[in-house]
This record gives sequence, structure tokens and C-alpha cells, in this order.
Amino acid sequence: MNEKDHDRLLRIKTAGAREWLNQSSHYNRYEATPYAALEELFQDYEVKKADVFVDFGCGKGRLSFYIHNRFHVSVTGIEMSGQLYQEALENQASYMQKAKRAGGSVRFECGLAEEYEVEPGDNRFYFFNPFSIQIFMKVIDTILLSVEMQKRSVDVILYYPTDDYSEFLETSTPFVRLKEVRILELYEQDDNERFLIYRL
Repeated sequence: MNEKDHDRLLRIKTAGAREWLNQSSHYNRYEATPYAALEELFQDYEVKKADVFVDFGCGKGRLSFYIHNRFHVSVTGIEMSGQLYQEALENQASYMQKAKRAGGSVRFECGLAEEYEVEPGDNRFYFFNPFSIQIFMKVIDTILLSVEMQKRSVDVILYYPTDDYSEFLETSTPFVRLKEVRILELYEQDDNERFLIYRL
């Protein structure tokens, strides 16, 4: 099934990439995680009913809808672009017509990732290189502070991980690498086509 067919199944529109005019060096372009990569990840990564995902730089919401549809868990998407946030809300309205009876919730917040107040139940944090290492460090600090307030196991999931992100987690935080999931059909051409999962 191609990207558009997957979108059609979920009643959403998330395909394509988008560059920004006046792009900041701290925020990267919009590009959704390929469905093929998500399929590969969740064959090898367990999701429990109590898990609550947060997608930083969620764009049009693909990951949120995919996870909610497949696992019926709650997902929050954080997006700084007002335009992408509006598109995520439009996708949500369309998606929810089909998913009315599904468990969990899907919600979106428009704002900066470093300003998101981590909820006590949030325990799965997803990043597809949405921003610079400086912002990533601030977000991880916020997650760690939240865990100090409300003890729990949390995972950080990196797709197409940069060396900066993984090096910071491995040398400057208590997170431990849990596993690597390679996207088999893509990894041979590009060894960044993988997920790194860290657990605290």
C-alpha cells in the first residue's frame, strides 16, 4: 500500500514534504514518517493500553492517527506551525468520523516543543528530527523533570536519528538505548533509515 492509500484508509492527508520560507536554523522542514517505517517499528516495539504518546513536530498528524487507529491509545501532537496545526485539525475532523468508538484520544497543540508541559501520564516521546540539538536538549530536560515529579518508565523514539541526538542521550542523560529497528527495504541505501529507542 502506498502513502496515499494509507492516508485514504485513515481519511487524512499527510503526504509530501514542506520547506519553510524564512526557515530558522532551529526548526526543520515538514516531512511525515513513511508508513512503511511505522509498520516496521511496530512489528518490533510493544505498545501497551496505558501508553500515552507525544509526537514533537507532529506536522499534519500522521503518526498520531496511525498509532491511535492501530493501538487505541492516546496521542498528543505538538506543532509550532499554525498552518500545519490547522491541517492536523482538519485531518482530525475527518479521521474522527470513522474512529468515533475507538479508545484513547487524539489531540493537537500549537506551540513550541520546548514550551510543552509534559503531562504525568505521557510516557512515549517521538522525534523525527524536528529541530536543532539545542531545542532537543531542552525538551529532554523537561521530560526528565516530569519523571522526577511523577516516577514512571519513559521511552524516547528517534526516527532517522542524528548523531547529535543519540550522542546527547547516551552521554548526558540517564536514558539507555533499548533497541534499534532498521527499515529493511531502505536501510541498505541509507543507514539512517532506522529507529533508535531509549528508555529511562
